Amino acid sequence: MSCKSEWVWLEFITGSRTKTNVFWAFIIVSGSLGFLLVGTSSYLRLSSNLLSLLLSLHRSLFYVDEIFFLPFPAQLRQMQMTKITPPPPPQTPFFPQGLVMSFYGIAGLFMSCYMWYSIFWNVGSGYNLFDRKRGRVLLFRWGFPGKNRRIFVRFRMKDIKSIRIKVTEGFAVRRILGVYAARRALYLEVRGQGAIPLFYNGDNLTARQIEQKAAELADFLCVPIEVF
Repeated sequence: MSCKSEWVWLEFITGSRTKTNVFWAFIIVSGSLGFLLVGTSSYLRLSSNLLSLLLSLHRSLFYVDEIFFLPFPAQLRQMQMTKITPPPPPQTPFFPQGLVMSFYGIAGLFMSCYMWYSIFWNVGSGYNLFDRKRGRVLLFRWGFPGKNRRIFVRFRMKDIKSIRIKVTEGFAVRRILGVYAARRALYLEVRGQGAIPLFYNGDNLTARQIEQKAAELADFLCVPIEVF
């Protein structure tokens, strides 16, 4: 979302509180708990009993419909319900399977906690303010609680040297499959402060939108565009 006039351009940044991040945080925490549960039960030698308990809760669902289709619909045999007793699950050894699954579960929990923490505090959200009338630029971002909870960057507009677009190629597997997952980031090259990031593909922006914003911003600030 942005508000633009002849002299002022205000651009709001979404941050970490997006539907995609919430979805992946939920998937990671669910998978991590599953890995950790299996790893812990294998260490306590309870995996067989644990799986048997879980299967017993759903035993009523283990039915198979036996339907025999003959050439004519009139000869369709009546549906029969046959109960199937599942075989006892095998015991999962703690080393190495249980140990590895426990490690993945703990690592996933740390990652999911970081993601939920970022989502709760909406880290990375803020705004970019370009004021041509006063000749100043103000960048604001929300960070983690503490000393850097509020991050302000101020500088004069005449110190902006150029708009930079940094292109980073994606994974080699994606290139092999013919999918170009190049990541683009937009920077302000400021005299005395170096390159200051503004946008990248993770801000709910596509590569084309990044390039379009770079062109509009360069025209608004009357500075050149550099691609590297």
